[in-house]
Amino acid sequence: MAVHSKSFDEPDEQRTPDKTVVNVVKFPGASVAKITFQPGWRWSECIRPVVGGESCQVRHVGTLVSGEIEVVHDDGSKARLAAGSAYLIEPGHDAWVVGDEPAIGLEFESHAAETYAKS
Repeated sequence: MAVHSKSFDEPDEQRTPDKTVVNVVKFPGASVAKITFQPGWRWSECIRPVVGGESCQVRHVGTLVSGEIEVVHDDGSKARLAAGSAYLIEPGHDAWVVGDEPAIGLEFESHAAETYAKS
């Protein structure tokens, strides 16, 4: 048995697309990401140029630590996430920061942590 601990201040990997910082820590069998979205961030403007596609095709499981994000799925359904919210966002969506405060999320879905905003 073991306990693994790492700091997001010294991530195993960092990605920095427009208005975004993704810090990833990797553990045996799991990865976790801390994603910081700056005011003005929108998936379709900041991430789509990196990954392509019409909408985000990543499944997100996490919690929003600060800020607010609006999410709209391809079917038109939408939700606003606020600090303290746990979330599960299915593939097929656009999202953007609401207001002038950065939004910071922790992502626990290993595939999302390992691939989000990666070309």
